[in-house]
Amino acid sequence: MFPKPVSDLKLNTYAYEQTPLVKPTGFREYDARWLFEKELNLMGVQALGLGLGTLLHEMGVPLELATGHDYRAYSASIKLAMITGLMGAGVRVHDIGLALSPMAYFAQFELDVPAVAMVTASHNDNGWTGVKMGAQRPVTFGPEEMGRLKEIVLSGKFRLADGGSYRFVENFGARYLDDLARGVNFTRKMKVVAACGNGTAGAFAPRLLERLGCEVVPLDIELDYTFPRYNPNPEDLEMLHAMADKVRESGADVGLGFDGDGDRCGVVDNNGDEIFADKIGVMLARDLSKTYPGARFVVDVKSTGLFATDPVLIERGVVADYWKTGHSYIKRRVSETKALAGFEKSGHFFFNAPVGRGYDDGLLTAIHVLEMLNRNPDKSMAQLYADLPKTWGSPTMSPHCGDEIKYGVVEKVTARFQAMQAQGVPFLGGPIRDLVTVNGVRVTVGDGTWGLVRASSNKPELVVVVESPASEARMREMFKALDEVLRENPEVGAYNQTI
Repeated sequence: MFPKPVSDLKLNTYAYEQTPLVKPTGFREYDARWLFEKELNLMGVQALGLGLGTLLHEMGVPLELATGHDYRAYSASIKLAMITGLMGAGVRVHDIGLALSPMAYFAQFELDVPAVAMVTASHNDNGWTGVKMGAQRPVTFGPEEMGRLKEIVLSGKFRLADGGSYRFVENFGARYLDDLARGVNFTRKMKVVAACGNGTAGAFAPRLLERLGCEVVPLDIELDYTFPRYNPNPEDLEMLHAMADKVRESGADVGLGFDGDGDRCGVVDNNGDEIFADKIGVMLARDLSKTYPGARFVVDVKSTGLFATDPVLIERGVVADYWKTGHSYIKRRVSETKALAGFEKSGHFFFNAPVGRGYDDGLLTAIHVLEMLNRNPDKSMAQLYADLPKTWGSPTMSPHCGDEIKYGVVEKVTARFQAMQAQGVPFLGGPIRDLVTVNGVRVTVGDGTWGLVRASSNKPELVVVVESPASEARMREMFKALDEVLRENPEVGAYNQTI
């Protein structure tokens, strides 16, 4: 038998080496994240592997799984501990080594393996680790599967079984890059800044772009798990600003930035101006809808209202489906509705058949951005962006709020807005026109200005986004009014950034 995990242990003790440590809050809505050593030890990772193998058996999925790890000091150790647990549950493991998350998803198809478990902390700070899991390609686990996995692991009710095995797949990265490059032929010569924040993408993205004929301007592509300049997160302004500086310095046509595990891509135009991912999504929807009129696009509730109001998309019969934020939610929705693509404001883009396999891949996103430029040889990225109707939007802002209380705070904020709407209480100078509560609360007033509050699915934070089609001043007014409602809850802490 294997010991039952506990939620708290003292470091540097006999018990720490003999007992699995698994903090319950590490199980999120669609993946798992822990502070390694403080919230999860290596025996806890073994318990996670045993639990995942047990869940696969319960689901009736063949016990075969692809795994890889991102570039952090401890990720390989965590992956090997997880593999030990998986093999103890009878799982046949295919290890692709150092990898991007989309490379692990690709392995499910390329190796014909039903399940995946990618060890990555994604864009989280050093010290964090996690696992992105799935058993029904191309989708990954959602709340139901994560909830059951949590029950199995914390109860210690594992199914131990013979038949587990291990196989290392050599040079799998080359097969992944071959697949991405197949059929891509740019006729336009493009200079591209490839920004990797010293994360895992540095081993793959520059090679792909050079292979496609781009002149690559490297930015922090050397692998360094200390992340000496900033976290590899193209949603954070620090990385975007570094990309912008390099574009202006080099005269590049575009800057492309990749997060720590390569499933997201951020974009800076040829003028060095950052373009938020939801606006890139609208630009790509315009480009793809030329070839696929009437296409359906799934977008998360943090995203711009232009997906529903842009005259070009309306003229082409595009259907915009606003859905829950989260890579698993959007990925599943794209698959279920057979949408052409899904776009998240965070930069997770999901290209479905015939332009992708349905999972989020930052390198494939980069290819689609470059194909858009290639199909518009007389326009720069800045000009394509300028063609969109003007709106003023904020970055994703994240005030601190503990994992144990953040969902309760969002429920109170939602109830507050619902009461205001029901009672006709003015908000931002007039009545509330619309509330969307599919994921947190998105409040819209008469001129189309809107603001969103939701709980982060992978950090002890809330998520706040505001946008206005009227003016920058209205956007700032919405942020101030929304923040005043938030501040009715003393549990809400400081923002990581504000507008």
